[in-house]
Amino acid sequence: MTAAGESPLANRVAVVTGATSGIGREVALRLAHLGATTVVVGRGPDRAARAAAEIVATTGNPHVESLPVDDLALMSSTRQLAAALENRYPAIHVLVNNAGAYFRRREVTTEGRERTFALNVLSPYVLTSLLARRLIASAPARVVNVASAAHRGARVDFSDLQSSQRYRGFAVYGRSKLELIWLTREFARRFSGTGVTVNAVHPGFVRSGFGLNNGGGTAFALKILAGLFGRTVARGAETPVFVVAAPELSAQTGGYYSNSKLVPGGSESRDLTKAHQFFETCSLMEDIPPLPG
Repeated sequence: MTAAGESPLANRVAVVTGATSGIGREVALRLAHLGATTVVVGRGPDRAARAAAEIVATTGNPHVESLPVDDLALMSSTRQLAAALENRYPAIHVLVNNAGAYFRRREVTTEGRERTFALNVLSPYVLTSLLARRLIASAPARVVNVASAAHRGARVDFSDLQSSQRYRGFAVYGRSKLELIWLTREFARRFSGTGVTVNAVHPGFVRSGFGLNNGGGTAFALKILAGLFGRTVARGAETPVFVVAAPELSAQTGGYYSNSKLVPGGSESRDLTKAHQFFETCSLMEDIPPLPG
């Protein structure tokens, strides 16, 4: 690591969710290499603390801290995380909403939310919304949402956002990533003029343990596919880190990036009317005062 004064992200606080393994851990490690005070958010105090300690040992950056959560699929946990971040950090300059998962079977959280929708969509919406004022006060700041090319071809039934009528795991996962890109575009519009940028990224199909939480044949098949066709975690982290740190993106917002390049995304993801409608729907669901606009 370069000297602190020369580091691109020196004196910047970067929060990464889902940072105890996979892409999130690699992104946290890269940001620590760049000098950021890096906050490792993940399930379980032991796992989060261990990941943070390993990143410190690897990078030589002593400013890597852990913040454990119970379950970001629960909005109560997400709200507790937002409060803890505000209490601990007077400034937050980077928020990487990386936590997410694929669930083959429909699950409902103790709060009554379908788990894919809760974890992949509502949690980043709630966390970004609750940290909005802190991000604005810390500007220039960047929010990066880890989406997926799986959003292409997805369609959203606004009357059944919880997928209670029909549940197909990969279809629901792809839909959640479309919804996350909609949130990205609408957050970008509402943050306009504040110095906060919001962009989405596709890290690629990564050998990161994706889907292994499902166990059985699904986990086995995904593990084989990842071994044959997946890219390394290091390569998967390249685009998120690029969008966090590239100087030339300081004013670029509302975009979708793949292989460190701005790309259009699927046609449905570019429907800004639906993006606005979906954002408003999330606001009503979670009773969060919306940003202006």
